[in-house]
Formats: sequence, structure tokens, C-alpha cells
Amino acid sequence: MTPIVEKGGVPADARLPTSHGEFRIRVFHDSETGFDHVALTLGDMGGPDPVMVRLHSECLTGDAFSSARCDCGPQLDAALHTIQEHGWGCLLYLRQEGRGIGLHAKIQAYNLQDQGADTLDANLMLGHPADARDYRIAAEMLRAVGISDVCLLTNNPDKVTALQDLGITVTERMPLIAGVNEENRAYLETKATRMGHEITQRELGIE
Repeated sequence: MTPIVEKGGVPADARLPTSHGEFRIRVFHDSETGFDHVALTLGDMGGPDPVMVRLHSECLTGDAFSSARCDCGPQLDAALHTIQEHGWGCLLYLRQEGRGIGLHAKIQAYNLQDQGADTLDANLMLGHPADARDYRIAAEMLRAVGISDVCLLTNNPDKVTALQDLGITVTERMPLIAGVNEENRAYLETKATRMGHEITQRELGIE
């Protein structure tokens, strides 16, 4: 990984005013995949307490087009809002579309879901893993911005395990439930029942 993309001696590191406050944006280049990933930070990452961190995988349909098929867009917004309310933290925007299978395969999976497959089986039917994401780049980015201990905003225990295996201390997991609706309820239930995500039936509005 190239720590910060530079062209002409100018680092890809700047302030980013948003509706959730003024963040700092830094771009990191993964030479293996060719993708650029983003770290958004708010406040000082060098404090004594664990840093509130969200690992957010790219979702064009949810983040940019407000798709109701997933909870990605609302989770992105909720994570930034939570970091702002907390006063400091970091969001990594990882270019791992469709749980790492890419946009083309993700929309193929949507096609299979429209025919009745759930989100896990659709990936498997296409010959992909249920989740193909690799969090090595995330651990490198966290260390590059000065973070070693985190409070992780996630419903996915696999992210906790992955970061810990990569040398990042996860002192706490904070759930992030947002954007549950009729279109994505079955998708989220599959995450809970088949993929180990910690989302309750009550949070899904099923009880």
C-alpha cells in the first residue's frame, strides 16, 4: 500500500467540510488491487481512549443512489453522524463493492435475488464467496493515521475478528442499526441468521 497518493509532490490530504462537520480526507492506494481507499477523520486520533471507527465498504447503489435493497446508505450517514456526536473518530471508505465481488457481480446477484435467492446464496450461485472482503488494507490505513485501539461501529463480528487478527485492538463493538425497511428486511434477516451479524428480530421489526 502506498500511504498517501501523491502527484507532483502534492499529497492527497485535505479538509472536507460535510453536513456532519469538517472531516479530514486522506487517500490511500492499494498497489495490489489498483484501488484508492479513503480515510475520513474527525479530531485527534492520538487520544488516550479507543477511537470510534467505522469500516464502510463501497456501495454505489446504496450510498449514491439511495437504494432501499440494503442499509448501506443509511449506515454511512448514521456512522458519520455518530462520529460527529462523539466528537472524534474515523470512517474508512473501502473500495470493496458488493462484499468484495465487484459491481458487475453484485448486480448479477441482485438478478438472482429477484428470482428468489437470498443474498448469501446468490453470491455462491455465481461462484463467489459469501463475503470476499479483505481487511488488511483497513488495518494498514488505521495504523497510518495513528489508530491502534478502536471502538468499532458494526453489526458484523467478523470485522472485529479480522481487525484483531491484523493487530488492531478492538475494545468495544457498537451496533449500527439504520435504514431497516420492507425492501431490505429479508436481506438483513439473512445477515443475522446465516452470516452471524448481531441484529435482533426486534430491530428488524419482525416481533
